[in-house]
Amino acid sequence: MSKLELQNVGLTVNLGTDEEKEILKSTNLELNDSDFVTLLGTNGAGKSTLLNLINGSLSPTTGKIILDDEDITALSEVKRAKYISQVFQDPKMGTAPRMTVAENLLLATKRGEKRGLHLRGLDKNLAIFSRETSKLPNGLNQRLHTFVENLSGGQRQTLSFLMATIKRPKLLLLDEHTAALDPKTSHELLELTDHVVRQQHLTCIMITHQLKDALKYGNRTIILNSGRIVLDVKGEEKQRLTENDILKYFTD
Repeated sequence: MSKLELQNVGLTVNLGTDEEKEILKSTNLELNDSDFVTLLGTNGAGKSTLLNLINGSLSPTTGKIILDDEDITALSEVKRAKYISQVFQDPKMGTAPRMTVAENLLLATKRGEKRGLHLRGLDKNLAIFSRETSKLPNGLNQRLHTFVENLSGGQRQTLSFLMATIKRPKLLLLDEHTAALDPKTSHELLELTDHVVRQQHLTCIMITHQLKDALKYGNRTIILNSGRIVLDVKGEEKQRLTENDILKYFTD
């Protein structure tokens, strides 16, 4: 079971100055196990801020963040990485460029474990990595011994996604993870995302700017506007949504 709760979570920057600004207003949100949320909003609406508060790279000004009944509000980003995986918009983030594909995958399998001096065990994992990458687009299974810096953007982003999910996280965060890719590669990675999230019954939040993708994928859609949740629909209500319905919320 993977359940996320945000209780009155808010973020205000530059407190006590003329530059003070409330980025995310007091937000209450509950994600149930296996919820696949597509998150929409204009630039500056607070989408990435919301994910950064959840992953621990930002600390809320107010409120609590609860994951599986554990208050993780004060946990560092490093400690939250044991439970939370994220794929970023930039294909260069989330991977080690001067390590091979296989070496990156090996690191991902050890997420959240204590590190020590011992044999890394790469060779005994190669068959597993070959099998897992053979399920993916972009021919990544032929590049296991290639340094990541020599991969295409699509291959690198596909690798980032596999690294984020190869060891099942309690929560998967996707921050426009296909935005920097060409349409074909973007479609392939979205289809892969949908398949893996469903197959592994992951709890997932995916930021997107594409209305059609927000409608197509996931069981739930949330729209942020000026730091507030202005729409939260799921199930049949989500299925009835149209692009015109969504556009009504993209106003100040």
